[in-house]
Amino acid sequence: MTVRTAAAAVVRGGRAAGALLPGAPLPTAAVLMLAVMLGLGVGVPRAYADCTEPAAAKVNWHRCLQDDRDLSRVTLADAELREATFLRSDLSGANLARADAYRAKFFSARMVGAVLDGARLLDADFTRADLTGASLKGADLRGAKFDNTNLSRSNLTGARLDRSDLRNAILGGATWVDGTRVCAPASVGQCN
Repeated sequence: MTVRTAAAAVVRGGRAAGALLPGAPLPTAAVLMLAVMLGLGVGVPRAYADCTEPAAAKVNWHRCLQDDRDLSRVTLADAELREATFLRSDLSGANLARADAYRAKFFSARMVGAVLDGARLLDADFTRADLTGASLKGADLRGAKFDNTNLSRSNLTGARLDRSDLRNAILGGATWVDGTRVCAPASVGQCN
């Protein structure tokens, strides 16, 4: 059955020659797929990211490339940053509290003193990033990658680190997840 035949079938009430059984109604899934293919939409609202929007609270930068940008001291609180990339960007002093940055890439980003309290950072990649003095209180960091990341003097109180990769992460002076223990100055890869 061609798309045109299927479209005609939808107009005629869901029956088409050449369907699974001659004269049988098209399955609901097929009708929905056809509607999507024809761009008819089925009442599902979509929020498209506008990657040119300026940095602001609640901005939608889903899957946007924000590489090599100076975003120091900006407010990205409650922002939609899922799968966005910030390679070599400067986010020092930026406020990313409660941001949704699932699978975001912060390779070699400078995030000194950034606030990521309560942020959703599952599977985010902070490889070689500098998070010195950053606040990650209550952040969800499950599965995040911190390979060769500087987390010295950061605050990880209440953060979730299950499945996180802290390989070669510098943790000296960081406040650990329990909120009481401070990592020894020579802590690398684990809080001693």
